[in-house]
Amino acid sequence: MKTFAAIDVGSFELSMKIFEISSKSGMREIDHISHRIDLGTETYATGKMARERVDELCRYLNEYTKIMKSYRVSEYRAYGTSAIRETENTSIILDQIQQRTGIKIGVLSNSEQRFLGYKAIAFKGEDFNKFIEKGTAIVDIGGGSIQISLFDNDKLMATQNMRLGVLRLREILSHLDVGTAQYEALITEMANSQLSVFKKLYLKDKQINNVIIVDDYINALVQKRFFSEKVGEPIEVKSFHKLLKLVGEKTPQELTKIFDMPQESIELLYISYVLLKKVIGVMDVEMLWAPGVTLCDGIAYEYAQDHKVILPEHDFEQDILACAQNISKRYMGSRKRGETLEKIALTIFDSMKKVHGLGQRDRLLLRLAALLHDCGKYISMVNLGECSYSIIMATEIIGLSHIEREIVANVVKFNHEEFEYYEVLRTSILDQEAYLKIAKLTAILRVANGLDRSHKQKFKDVKTILKDDVLTITVDTNEDITLEKGMFSHRAEFFEEVYSVKPVIKQRRNL
Repeated sequence: MKTFAAIDVGSFELSMKIFEISSKSGMREIDHISHRIDLGTETYATGKMARERVDELCRYLNEYTKIMKSYRVSEYRAYGTSAIRETENTSIILDQIQQRTGIKIGVLSNSEQRFLGYKAIAFKGEDFNKFIEKGTAIVDIGGGSIQISLFDNDKLMATQNMRLGVLRLREILSHLDVGTAQYEALITEMANSQLSVFKKLYLKDKQINNVIIVDDYINALVQKRFFSEKVGEPIEVKSFHKLLKLVGEKTPQELTKIFDMPQESIELLYISYVLLKKVIGVMDVEMLWAPGVTLCDGIAYEYAQDHKVILPEHDFEQDILACAQNISKRYMGSRKRGETLEKIALTIFDSMKKVHGLGQRDRLLLRLAALLHDCGKYISMVNLGECSYSIIMATEIIGLSHIEREIVANVVKFNHEEFEYYEVLRTSILDQEAYLKIAKLTAILRVANGLDRSHKQKFKDVKTILKDDVLTITVDTNEDITLEKGMFSHRAEFFEEVYSVKPVIKQRRNL
């Protein structure tokens, strides 16, 4: 039995959940502590966090340290989201916090943050899997932005972030000197342009029947049984509209009593409702599910998964791959060739395990690079590498960290261009470990690419054997592979440089 603490340094709230985790009984929440602290409004407006806010945050975190000691917490994970992420002097702030409280805070990229929320929902198991059988959108409303993720046939098909978070919108509205009666019209005006683009790009002929809502306010009402007697039960959209119509008809003081919420949260509840209403408006939604999960739940589930305490029913890796396939499709990438490259690259990767020292996560990054290998041709066939890099870096792949996305982007880039020795380190935040991963994965993808240089998928079967310092790649084909052999040597040079292993092609003809 382990006692674990998950800490979420959010835009408007500092939360901590304490869990008991064991392989026998799974995971059980034993305490939930939260404090209202508005870190986001100031950060979004000025890019800075005032000293007073840092002092307040440290004071609460010191309290959390005492609580963790009282529960004998053995491990914790603490993460900051957009309010920390968008601060100009993030490293300085985080160092101050660690020196003053002993708590080390990691900063989640947007895709990592949303993926943890998504994991928390997916760990609802059967409820989640049943709900996404029909077209489903997860609408994650945060302080700085909202994330809309689309599911089709149980797979994550697309995800998009928009800077329409509740605190960010409240900050804009506060400068307009308007009453709450005008909020809906103004929020609609700000949201419509982005939502209309989202509809054109991602919805088209897709049927979205269900919406899963993740936020701090509507979910709070669900937990208090305002929508249904059973907590966490899906509700009809019309029931949702009927109840929240109250928000526009009552005064904040009345709503504070009705909903048993702090008055400062009522305004944010209304903004969250209007945003969700607009999102629902561009879809044909029948059912709404607010499962009541938080980022703290996602942090804890990931910890339990990492330690093999809980095995997820949902295949998250397939979601990441499905996202990459849809990005490739959007930019007219060749699916057939991408799958061919993926198959060859993975065959080489698996045969080189004793040499490359890479793990399963790196294998996934190689698969993504193979699937996205030619997305840049949508912009330019001459500058294919650079354009592919730009597309991948500008497109969010939920489930990947920023560093992982940059590794994939660089592998795709250097598959088409000469490898820039240490230039990658000089011009990015990547460290030596990431640099070596790029080199190793690039070497593999280049060889795989060289085996299909004509783009005709000539090889029915590819087998590899590593013996001493030679990787023999045997290909089954009766076709002429003069081009592949001729173009292979240049690509093989870099592979040999990285691994001290010489790759050679051996053709086996089928009689």
